[in-house]
Amino acid sequence: MTEFRIGEAAELLGVSADTVRRWIDAGRLPAGRDEAGHRVIDGVELAGFVRAKGNDPDDRADESSARNRLRGIVTAVVKDTVMAQVDIQAGPFRLVSLMSREAVDELDLQVGSVAVAVIKSTTVVVERSHPTVAHKGRPS
Repeated sequence: MTEFRIGEAAELLGVSADTVRRWIDAGRLPAGRDEAGHRVIDGVELAGFVRAKGNDPDDRADESSARNRLRGIVTAVVKDTVMAQVDIQAGPFRLVSLMSREAVDELDLQVGSVAVAVIKSTTVVVERSHPTVAHKGRPS
């Protein structure tokens, strides 16, 4: 069973370690202690917490079959006469969308605008990731 320290969980969730501590202190996220007395979060518990947070509906979730919705800020817009490229930073993720210039103009997408990237794909590649922080989740 994998356990995560607070910093690791924070990195995976895209929040600060203080936010994870507040969730633990408020009883929203269960945590235990390792043999050194550090607070750790069971991997299954963390997955359940993330899944429950992901079930919070947004204002358009019931209007579309797409369930992958990432809210972020537009960081770049490049337009030519027919097509456009829109870059969105959603937390730690950079998303690039190619669309018609007409769509960009109609949506009034500009650098600094808030936008939601809606992703619907029949192919999703999954890779196993290794934690990027110094301490790796360890099996119990």
